[in-house]
Amino acid sequence: MLAKPNRICLNKEFDRAFKAGQSFYGKVLSFKVANNDRDETRFGLLVGLKVSKKAVVRNKLKRQIRSIISQELPLIKRGKDVVIVVFHSILDKKFVEIKISLQNGFKRLNLYK
Repeated sequence: MLAKPNRICLNKEFDRAFKAGQSFYGKVLSFKVANNDRDETRFGLLVGLKVSKKAVVRNKLKRQIRSIISQELPLIKRGKDVVIVVFHSILDKKFVEIKISLQNGFKRLNLYK
């Protein structure tokens, strides 16, 4: 689980990241990254009904992605808002493949220190 300071919670914060953010689109994940005025990097996850109608499946994906983010958090630059949108094609992937696609997105957006 991500700590409270590392989570994006408000709709206006998601909107700001979508409007002013830099984008990267992968096969299973989409990233929007915007600068914030804080010391922490914050993350927001969007897993819609188009991915799966079952809440169990959507929540499992969120838990897996949050777990990967918490492992990678010490390596990520501070002062960013990152919104991750999950696509339907992620259902075919295993945990290791999801981790690799997240790491590739972070590298492409220069989020590593």
